[in-house]
Amino acid sequence: MEREVFDADALLRCYASGVFPMGEARDDPRVFLVEPDQRGIIPLDAFHIPTRLKRTVRGEPFDVRVNTAFLNVVDACAAPARGREDTWINGPIRRLYGELHARGHAHSVECWKDEALVGGLYGVSLGGAFFGESMFSRATDSSKVALVHLVARLNRAGFVLLDAQFKNDHLKQFGTQEIPQTAYLRRLPYALKARPDFDLMLTPMTGAQAVEWAQRPLQPTTHAS
Repeated sequence: MEREVFDADALLRCYASGVFPMGEARDDPRVFLVEPDQRGIIPLDAFHIPTRLKRTVRGEPFDVRVNTAFLNVVDACAAPARGREDTWINGPIRRLYGELHARGHAHSVECWKDEALVGGLYGVSLGGAFFGESMFSRATDSSKVALVHLVARLNRAGFVLLDAQFKNDHLKQFGTQEIPQTAYLRRLPYALKARPDFDLMLTPMTGAQAVEWAQRPLQPTTHAS
């Protein structure tokens, strides 16, 4: 789609209308809108955790934190990695999401080991929808543990939609579904009206609790009138 100049308010309107921004490359300052024909959705009421990963999460190999190093997570997601030498996270994207974080609309789930950031993910919240953006891993299973904790905390807080944008082989193992964009646009307004208890996103959670909450049916939510 046509490249545009964004500010943080425009970025939130993009999410509310079912599109999201990306950059062409790390060193390309342009930003463009994406509206895929098929949308990747991680079902919060049917999230699958592989058996070995359940043991890992319960064993608590990492200290899992929320929103303590947001820009560090963004930078780690943008860093070159095996199989991903370039990135769509450029300077304008980093600035915009940093502003959303300052406003309380962008969040990171982080895995720490011996006070080193070794994995995590970040995304945007709007109403009862969470829009996952990117994840990284510097230790075995760290991004997967962060994803389990994200789903657990979203369920506990009362979120109703977790948008993964695209379905890929990595996300497929967690039960990620692919639905037409038209179906996604029918779901989105309902999610935006939900009012989750965001404080429950920030409350510490054990590994055993994370596995339990990640596999619970959706909890009742409060909607705006």
